[in-house]
Amino acid sequence: MIIKPSTKLADAIHANYLLLPVLNRFGINLGFGDKTVEQICTEQKVNQQFFLEIANSFLEKDYFPQSELQSFPLKLIIDYINQSHIYYLNYKIPHIEKIIGRLIDEGNPENKNAHLLIQKFFREYISELTEHIEKEEKEVHPYILLIDQALHDKKITRELKDIIRKKSIDQYAKEHDNIEDKLFDLKNLIIKYLPPSNDYILSNAILFELFRLERDLNDHSRIEDIVLVPKVQMIEKQILGSKV
Repeated sequence: MIIKPSTKLADAIHANYLLLPVLNRFGINLGFGDKTVEQICTEQKVNQQFFLEIANSFLEKDYFPQSELQSFPLKLIIDYINQSHIYYLNYKIPHIEKIIGRLIDEGNPENKNAHLLIQKFFREYISELTEHIEKEEKEVHPYILLIDQALHDKKITRELKDIIRKKSIDQYAKEHDNIEDKLFDLKNLIIKYLPPSNDYILSNAILFELFRLERDLNDHSRIEDIVLVPKVQMIEKQILGSKV
């Protein structure tokens, strides 16, 4: 379904429960009754159009309004990305770790080495993802907000141009590791090589959560690569092309 301002948010969740984490990133909590998207966004001071574009692009693979998303302020896009980071690090990853821990503690002792390998692989992945997120939040996002504000205030200096030449978003785009690759390898390890046993309930639970995380990260990367990076490239071009 395509969500519209008149759509009851409860109906949207019934249609696709994967919308739940998106609500959380906008600060929308459950318990909203039969209220429409328009009513909830107005009450909670959420940018309605931005919510609709994000929610629909998250729910429908073929729905991705690149030009519409690029029209929103960079701070709005970055705030959403940062809320996604909080979801991954504070909820999703600890939840998967907990299930893996149960598999190690409660699973067949004969398979413990295989279970420990899964844990090791996942922890390596967490380390890579955390490093990726920290670089974005400590280096890339402050840089983006700096040049965006400078263009808005028309405070363009030679120093600013030098910063752009050193920290161009193109550098970030080239270094933008495909953090989904290791996640795919971990799923493959469980599907193809986990020894058969009666641990399938916990193994399937881990696999299910990894698939959900992968889907979420794919959408996350799409917003960064197709919306954020081109928008920043345009700002850099404007600043570098202007006279000081």
